[in-house]
Amino acid sequence: MKLLVVGGGGREHAIIKKLKENPAVKSITCLPGNAGIAQDATCVPIKATDIDGIVQYVRENPVDFAVVAPDDPLALGCVDRLHALGVKCFGPNAAAARIEASKVFAKNLMKKYGIPTAAYEVFEDAEKALEYVWTCPIPVVVKADGLALGKGVVIAFSREEAEAAVKAAMLEGAFGASGSRIVVEEFLEGPEVSVLAFTDGHVVKPMVSSMDHKRVGDGDVGPNTGGMGTIAPNPCYTKEVAERCMKEIFLPTVAAMNAEGCPFKGCLYFGLMVTKDGPKVIEYNCRFGDPETQVVLPLLKSDLLTVMRAVEDETLADTPVEFSDGAACCVMLASGGYPGKYEKGKAIDLGKAESMAQIYHSGTARDGEGRLVTAGGRVLGVSCTADDLGTAIAKAYAAADEISWDGMILRRDIGKRALGILKENRQ
Repeated sequence: MKLLVVGGGGREHAIIKKLKENPAVKSITCLPGNAGIAQDATCVPIKATDIDGIVQYVRENPVDFAVVAPDDPLALGCVDRLHALGVKCFGPNAAAARIEASKVFAKNLMKKYGIPTAAYEVFEDAEKALEYVWTCPIPVVVKADGLALGKGVVIAFSREEAEAAVKAAMLEGAFGASGSRIVVEEFLEGPEVSVLAFTDGHVVKPMVSSMDHKRVGDGDVGPNTGGMGTIAPNPCYTKEVAERCMKEIFLPTVAAMNAEGCPFKGCLYFGLMVTKDGPKVIEYNCRFGDPETQVVLPLLKSDLLTVMRAVEDETLADTPVEFSDGAACCVMLASGGYPGKYEKGKAIDLGKAESMAQIYHSGTARDGEGRLVTAGGRVLGVSCTADDLGTAIAKAYAAADEISWDGMILRRDIGKRALGILKENRQ
């Protein structure tokens, strides 16, 4: 089979490596890919958001199956356009992708269908939003309505912080058009859990749970990022919590999307908070998370392409989705200054890391001399699996310590909280 993968980050690299395990795969093309992906697929420099360019490429270079991985092309209707060409795809159409592309759509969906989430208000007028944050309970969460590279959410612990967040989104254009409308919602307390799930619009088959580490600094300090590391499984996601999530959140969400006339097929990501009142939805994503994918897929025992085709063909009920009993850890290596301004083009020394871990490239390129260099904020994901979480973490950090470039940053506490929870559970 000839496959097409749209995207160019660590998530796509992880997907491609897993797809390659199927012997029926003869070739994979990635648009646009990156320097690491180029070792596993043919990269063509067409941006993931250039839907016309992607369609033209596929017209001239037919493929048997496409995976549209990032949120932007999904929201822009890439799957719709490829379906119109007769290409089978993994990923939701534009109508279903609204579950991530519009937080207002998602919150209203949950409210209408009784899916547990935080209380919220929607604002299109900055003045009214500013008035509200000076009277609502604090802390409060301010979210840009549209897509913002995982950075459109601010947890404000003071009214001044809430005011600044509203102004940044609505008056200063920090997130472009995505911030012209905002959601201001109740601050929930409890451990966070990420659960990615395959769904064909009928059944839901959750993947192994994971724990993301969003803030840039050790101890969860500093600004939110796209994710500085992940571990799987998440020890807060107990069997009891999983059963409640399936009954109260997962199946009702899929049913709600069907009722709204926009069935969801693909990977539905549930960002959850396990509160004292039970699990609640913080956010939905319409695709694989990054860097959650880099710990979830290494634990997948089933063939990924077979599962993806079952999602498209709506035969997921008859398709096994199995995961190993081990654990995984991914440590993200980033450019100094991220998630703010950072420099590109720094030469990367991988040392012995590639023989010690799975290295997923997020933001890399080749310079004029053919050297591997940095080309993004998050640059490399260092992933390891093991029988237990402590060993997976130790292996990932040992490999990460082999890698260097000028200005490289990383968190040193990925998985520390999870290990603490596991220790408490054993006592």
